[in-house]
Amino acid sequence: MSTGAIIGVVVAVVAALVILAIVLRPAMQRKKLRDRFGPEYDRAVEHSDNRSAAEKELAEREQRHSEFDLKPLSQTAQESYRRHWATVQAKFVDSPESAIADADRLVTDLMAERGYPTEGYEAQLSVLSVEHAKTLEHYRKAHDISERQEIGEASTEDLRTAMVHYRELFTDLLEHGAEPRKNREATRKEKSDV
Repeated sequence: MSTGAIIGVVVAVVAALVILAIVLRPAMQRKKLRDRFGPEYDRAVEHSDNRSAAEKELAEREQRHSEFDLKPLSQTAQESYRRHWATVQAKFVDSPESAIADADRLVTDLMAERGYPTEGYEAQLSVLSVEHAKTLEHYRKAHDISERQEIGEASTEDLRTAMVHYRELFTDLLEHGAEPRKNREATRKEKSDV
């Protein structure tokens, strides 16, 4: 085979690989977004004019999310939040309306301590969707019931359902934001050395 033929074959192979990469890139990006956002991906596509616009919005959410300084919770902070949650749940028996408001505040406090923005419900949803997409629908349902409760349109059973939904997001935020195990062990060792 002549040098020209070899160069021609190499150029054709490289061109085919470039075209394949260009064709596969959107599919790979789509898979990455689906894996990252789970059910939130489908929701974004459903509520958008087209798939590309939805995918662009999700990529922008990832970008905004990367700008936050999210912090893991110490073991002490986790235990404190668990105690507060138990208190809120116990309060539900005697005062469901107040307990729901407390649950919402506790979730917001936990978000703030982790480093998430807490100004505005829509902004919270957007940022939480990056790491907590699987429990985000629970937050939506709890928030909806809380709003209905504020205008007197939620039954006690609705409030119980909201409490369950808040607990799902709370647990996800708490466990996903846990201090990594090796850091906890190092922290315990440091405390015992003191």
